[in-house]
Amino acid sequence: YMSQRTCNSCDGDRLKPDALAVTVLGMNIMEVTRQSVENALYWVEACRDGEWRDQSRSVSEPLTQREASIADQILKEIESRLGFLSRVGLDYLTLDRSAGTLSGGEGQRIRLATQIGSGLMGVLYVCDEPSVGLHPHDGDRLISTLKSLRDVGNTVLIVEHDEAVMRAADHIVDLGPGAGEHGGEIVAQGEIEAIISAQDSITGDYLGGRKEIATPKERRVAGEDSIMVAGARANNLKNVDVDIPLGVFVCVTGVSGSGKSTLVNEIILKRLAQHFYRAKDRPGPHDDVTGLEHIDKVINIDQSPIGRTPRSNPATYTGVFTPIRELYATVPEARARGYMPGRFSFNVRGGRCESCSGAGYTQIEMQFLPDVTVPCEVCKGARYNREALEILFKGASISDVLNMTVTEAHEVFENIPKISSKLVTLMDVGLGYIRLGQPATTLSGGEAQRIKLASELSKRSTGQTLYILDEPTTGLSFDDAAKLLTVLHRLVDNGNTVLLIEHHLDLIKNADWIIDLGPHAGDEGGELVAVGTPEFIASVGDSFTGGYLRDVTGIVPDPDAEGDCAIKSSDNGRHSNSLENGSGDVKIADILAEHGLNGSPTKPPKTGTRRRRRRRRRAASRSN
Repeated sequence: YMSQRTCNSCDGDRLKPDALAVTVLGMNIMEVTRQSVENALYWVEACRDGEWRDQSRSVSEPLTQREASIADQILKEIESRLGFLSRVGLDYLTLDRSAGTLSGGEGQRIRLATQIGSGLMGVLYVCDEPSVGLHPHDGDRLISTLKSLRDVGNTVLIVEHDEAVMRAADHIVDLGPGAGEHGGEIVAQGEIEAIISAQDSITGDYLGGRKEIATPKERRVAGEDSIMVAGARANNLKNVDVDIPLGVFVCVTGVSGSGKSTLVNEIILKRLAQHFYRAKDRPGPHDDVTGLEHIDKVINIDQSPIGRTPRSNPATYTGVFTPIRELYATVPEARARGYMPGRFSFNVRGGRCESCSGAGYTQIEMQFLPDVTVPCEVCKGARYNREALEILFKGASISDVLNMTVTEAHEVFENIPKISSKLVTLMDVGLGYIRLGQPATTLSGGEAQRIKLASELSKRSTGQTLYILDEPTTGLSFDDAAKLLTVLHRLVDNGNTVLLIEHHLDLIKNADWIIDLGPHAGDEGGELVAVGTPEFIASVGDSFTGGYLRDVTGIVPDPDAEGDCAIKSSDNGRHSNSLENGSGDVKIADILAEHGLNGSPTKPPKTGTRRRRRRRRRAASRSN
């Protein structure tokens, strides 16, 4: 067991005292690198102008004219590189952030930022879902960055499911019409109008409005029970107090870097894992988490692989392979031979091919080259020996079953409840196209996550489970997101609670309760902006999420809906943290906050946990 401790000599600064003694504007190099990209830009401006932008700090040691002249070109280079990071939506990251802690989307956008400043022309840039993890507010900046690469003579090729990115594209290639073996064809290509007019394009159906993920007409009402988090202050969280209502669909929203993952994964999930499973990971700093007696377990359904080896597959993970093996053991020929269910496992001796140990392939070591995988010469990839393959059910051997898609297997086993029920849940989450024996290493993150969801759906529900998902729509099309949403609603309808971190507006508008963090990222985030129904969040001027809910999804704002505006606005409607230089110059978000909806003054916020609970009790009593 290994653990990390801060160095006692440098106290985590990495450098010797003589290097740390050199300061610019009273800050040494490590103090500068601990700043976010946005604050580092303020520091560069202060070096040049001799004053901080927000005037909250005074420059104690301004540069002399000679020093400013020497530093001018260096400051331009620093400002340029920081500007690239800001333009791709990464202004909340600290400069000393470890590369290992970055998400895939953040790492990809950092690499994209380095290319912006290269000045190259005639280059083909290939990006795989660069919008992953981005709030729609940050996505607009990413689109501008991609267009700037195009405008200087480059080609940008993107794999993407985000509607805003699709609508900004000059040319779209739509593949389909289905998934897996039912896809692989070009359904339509051209400008967005060509995609919308294509009759066989599911993407075109959603872009053209022929299909949509509808806003629910009624929302579930939370009961009395809730999980209460007090004093959350990990990373950029600023002493956040928040209630997580139980028995409903809860969505945590906010711009990228606002503290969503810190609140849910670092505090709530780790605290519950400690309580239920005696996990050793310590939650982030907080005062208390109460209400744990109202749930019996917590399950984190992420996009990590369902297995690390090719031997793991959907059939073994969901447990459907066990009743299938038991069924084959009851076939008359198998009973006559005395075969047990273990005979039909490719992991144990007896029925498996011993030449490849049930893998179906062999690896040839190529010394200094990558290993080569070839089908087993004995079983030809069937995994089993001749005796096991002679046992048939409806003309199919056990190897044939593993090569079937979920839909094909359901047709074979539809009259066997123990098997068909598990296969139906896989089809319900949109995975009818995958093969039962498909190696886990070949599944995408979204497919792995939906297999986990299907596995949970097939279990007997206790009605007191908390499911946590972090951006489950990553890698999902419109249609797949709709299927995922149906599954999440089924979990909640069984009495469970779904706690979701999400930027996908179609999922956000379907939530029963929203917890919106912000108002911005990094040091300017980590606060509770508002909590309540989507209709209430849409009426909050200081919420970026609320702005997109009312502008994009068509949600009708309702200030009288259940909810609390946690960040209080001043009398003129502006958020106190949004003013620049105290001169009254404000950003776009501040204009929304100042004028509210349709130019009207913002309504004074309602606050108070007691008032919210009273409303919940009244609503619950009415529904009963």
